[in-house]
Amino acid sequence: MSTQDTGPSPADQPEGGPVPSPARVGTQVSEPPQVAAPPWPDRVVPTWTDRVAAQASEAFGGPWGRHAVTGRALFWTPLRIALLFTVLGLALAWAKQNPCADGNWVGSKQYTHFCYSDTVPLFGLRGLDTGQVPYLDSAMEYPVLTGGFMWLAAVLSRGYDSLAQAVGLLPTVVPVQSYYVVTCLMLSVCALLITRSVVGLAGRRPWDAAMVGLSPLLVVHAFTNWDLFAVALASLAMWAWATRHPVLAGVLIGLGTAAKLYPVLLLGVLLVLCLRAGRLRVWAGTALAAAAAWLVVNVPIALLAPENWRLFFSLNDSRPADPDTLWNIALVATDNALFDGPLDPGQSPTVLNTWVAVATLLVCAAVGWLALSAPVRPRVAQLAFLLVAGFLLVNKVWSPQYSLWLLPLAVLARPAWRSLLLWQATEAVLWVPRLLWYLGTENKGIDVQWFFLAVGVRDVAVVVLMALVVRDVWHPELDRVRRSWPGTDDPAGGILDHTADRFRLRLRLRTPRSSGPHRDQEPAPLGSSASVDRSGTLRAPSSRQGVPDQADLPGVRGDVAGGLEDDGAAGGPRHLQE
Repeated sequence: MSTQDTGPSPADQPEGGPVPSPARVGTQVSEPPQVAAPPWPDRVVPTWTDRVAAQASEAFGGPWGRHAVTGRALFWTPLRIALLFTVLGLALAWAKQNPCADGNWVGSKQYTHFCYSDTVPLFGLRGLDTGQVPYLDSAMEYPVLTGGFMWLAAVLSRGYDSLAQAVGLLPTVVPVQSYYVVTCLMLSVCALLITRSVVGLAGRRPWDAAMVGLSPLLVVHAFTNWDLFAVALASLAMWAWATRHPVLAGVLIGLGTAAKLYPVLLLGVLLVLCLRAGRLRVWAGTALAAAAAWLVVNVPIALLAPENWRLFFSLNDSRPADPDTLWNIALVATDNALFDGPLDPGQSPTVLNTWVAVATLLVCAAVGWLALSAPVRPRVAQLAFLLVAGFLLVNKVWSPQYSLWLLPLAVLARPAWRSLLLWQATEAVLWVPRLLWYLGTENKGIDVQWFFLAVGVRDVAVVVLMALVVRDVWHPELDRVRRSWPGTDDPAGGILDHTADRFRLRLRLRTPRSSGPHRDQEPAPLGSSASVDRSGTLRAPSSRQGVPDQADLPGVRGDVAGGLEDDGAAGGPRHLQE
C-alpha cells in the first residue's frame, strides 16, 4: 500500500480546474506549477465505504489515504490477500477440529471440545476404511459426487499410509486421522476456490472476498461436513456465468447438484432474470448443460446400484424435521400434535412433507415475483441469496454446515461487514448449544430450550439480512454494489449485465400528486437527481426520450470514490454507511 502524496485529491479541485492565485494590482505574478492529480482508485476502497473496515484499519495505520495510489503492489494484490485470509481462517478451523482428528472420542470429546465432524464416524460406518466403493459396495446417504469426493479422500489417505510405512520418514497416524487430514486439505482447496470465485464475481469490489476468508462461519463449519465441495462448484458456476460462459455455468451447476441439491436453485434464479431480460434461449442452453452434467454423473450409478443410488432420495423423504428447524420447534411446542403426529420408525412424515413443499413453492414464487416486479432488475447474487436463504428457513432439514451455502451469496448480495458478522455470530454461537444439548443434562449439558432460543436468534438474523437485501432490490439507489462505482449494474450478471428489460410485472400504486415525486418516479438519493423511471431503469438525469435500458446506471456523484459520500475527513469519509 503506497501512501505517498502524489498531488491534490480530485475532490479538492473545483469544477473548472485549479483556480489561479490572485494577483495584486500592478504586480505580475507567475502561475504556480500545476501538480497532476493522483490517479483515481481503480477499485472500491473498503475503508472509505464501510465503518467496520475503517475502524479495523486503525490497527494498521488507519483508512486508505486520500492521495494513496492503488495497483502498485507486485505481489500482495487483493486476490492474494483474500486467499491469505482464507488460509488463516482454515488454520483456525483446523485448530478447532484437531482434538477430534484421531477419532478417539472418549468422554464425549466431540461435544465438550466442539469439534464434531461427520467425516470421522462415516469413515468406518460407510466402509471407507476397508476400501469399499460408495454405492457399489456400500450404501451412501449423500449425492453421488459427494460420495465420490469421500472415496477419493479415502484412496489418497490409504496411499499416504502405505508410503509412510514403506519409507519410514513420514509421520504415521491411525487411518481415520490420515483420512480426516486429507479430507480437510481437499476441503481447503474448495474454500480457496470459493474465495477466488468471489473476487471474480465482485467486480470493482475485490476486497469483499475478505469477508469469506475471515468468516466466523468458515472457522466453525469448514470441516464439519463436505458441503464446501458443493459450495465451490456453485460459486464457480456463478463465476462462469459472470464471464459469459453460460454452458460452462450449466455444467458446473449440474455437477454441484450432483454433490448437493441446492445449486439447482441457481437455475431458477437465472430463469426469472433471463425472462425479464428476454434471454431465455441462453438460459435454456445453461439448463440443458446442467441436466447433461447431472445425468452423466448419476446415470451410471443408478444403473449399477439402483437401491443405493435411491437411498439419498428415500432418506430425505422419510427424514423427520431436523432439530434446528421451525417445524421441529412447532412439533416440540405442541407435543407432536401437529402435522403427522408421532411417527413409527422409518415412517415418512407425509403431511410435513406437503407443508414443506408448499412453503418452498411460496418462497420460489415470492422471489420470482420480486425479480419480475422490482423497479430495476435485481442482481444475480441478490436473488440467489434470497432463494437459498428462504429455502433453508422453510426446509425440514437445516444441518449446521448448510449455512455455508449462504456465505458467498450473502457477501455478494450485501457486502456489509457489520450485518454479515452479526449473522455469522449467531451461526457460530448456535454450534455451542447444539453440541451441549447433544451432550445431555446428565453430562453437564443443557436443556433443549436453550438450543431452541439460539435457533430462533439465528433465524431472526437471517430474516433481517433477507429484509435488507429486499430493501436494496426495491430501492436500488441503496444497493452497495450499484452505488459504489459509476455505471455498475450487475458484476455477476454476465449476459444480463446492462441488458434492457423485455418483460416486467408492473405495479400500479396510487400516490397523491402533492405528496412528493411523480407517481411513476421514485427518488434515488445518490447525490444526484437519478431516478427510477416508468421502464424500471435506474438512470441519471437526461433529456433523452424513449425507452431507456439497464445500461442507464446509476446517477452517482462525480466526487464519489468507491462509494465515498463525504470526503471531508482527512484520509477517509466522514459518514460511512453500515
